Amino acid sequence: MDSGCRAGERAPGRYRPRRPSASVLYRCVQEHLETWLAQCRDGHDDTWSVPDHVEREFRRYLECGILAHGFARARCGRCGHDFLIAFSCKGRGVCPSCNARRMVATAAHLIDHVLPDLPMRQWVISVPKRLRYFLERDADLQGAALRLFLRAVESCLRAHSPGASPAARLGAVAFIHRFGATLNAHLHFHCVVVDGVFEPAAGGIVFHAASGLDATAITRVQAQVRRRLLRYCARPPFALDRLRELDPDHLLYESTKPGPSGTGAAARWVRRGGGGCRRWWAGR
Repeated sequence: MDSGCRAGERAPGRYRPRRPSASVLYRCVQEHLETWLAQCRDGHDDTWSVPDHVEREFRRYLECGILAHGFARARCGRCGHDFLIAFSCKGRGVCPSCNARRMVATAAHLIDHVLPDLPMRQWVISVPKRLRYFLERDADLQGAALRLFLRAVESCLRAHSPGASPAARLGAVAFIHRFGATLNAHLHFHCVVVDGVFEPAAGGIVFHAASGLDATAITRVQAQVRRRLLRYCARPPFALDRLRELDPDHLLYESTKPGPSGTGAAARWVRRGGGGCRRWWAGR
């Protein structure tokens, strides 16, 4: 309550509880969640059904901000006014309120305690659809893909930072996004990278600012990451799961899912110059 509150008076700024049950998103999830879960489980084993953490996020969202699922009571010791505050789900994927609170808190922490007052640049890496399946389910592979990407970015920044030695390192904060704009499964990485490199020096650390980092340099990083990632993905455990390298420029994924014709197919991913990956379907 307001510190200026006197006995018998209420503070001018009153708490107004949010009403999540009145939102369109809440009503949609509440009405269709069970149907969606049943359809996802119908005819599928545990491998293809909805993951437990996804179902848990939706169910916790339906309890977020609802007094019936728990609350705390706040009371002003001066005026005696009290009110109820519903517990939040503190989720990470569905709840808009908890997501916004976490986003603001994370941004404030990074600005106040982590990121230096230096130029920043956002780098984003996305992978072909046929590789996303493996990355989504294996945290170690996610880390390997991110390290490949950051090493390529570090080499680029080092080359464009005058005075930097081979020992210079980048500074970055990475975030893993697991879905796209249409809520489709789309694992990709957003990296906030300091636009330069750091290296140790007598009495501290020296920063070398990057210069001349144009579209051509970024395109070279893109091609380098694509080549390294495709070669890495041809190694185990991918090779044990129907993914193998035909030659340095061609990656073959033997899919068990039907192709456009409804028959079994093999998708061949081809790396071409400055373009992306393409695929061709061939019936078994």
